[in-house]
Amino acid sequence: MAPDDGPPRITRGTIETKLRELRGDVEATTEAAKPVALAAGMALAVVVLGAAYLLGRRRGRKRSAIVEIRRV
Repeated sequence: MAPDDGPPRITRGTIETKLRELRGDVEATTEAAKPVALAAGMALAVVVLGAAYLLGRRRGRKRSAIVEIRRV
């Protein structure tokens, strides 16, 4: 029977390798999601600007006074 050494030792190289592997996965996912996020952001900006414009027009109509000029 061989003596049990316990769990394997974790070295600095093991940690660095695993972190590089995870970083590569994250970068690949980020690059794939970038165009979708950019398109969604642009669409949201257009919707917000359109809503602000329409609400501003509506408020301007409500507040505009009708001036009547009469000659006496």
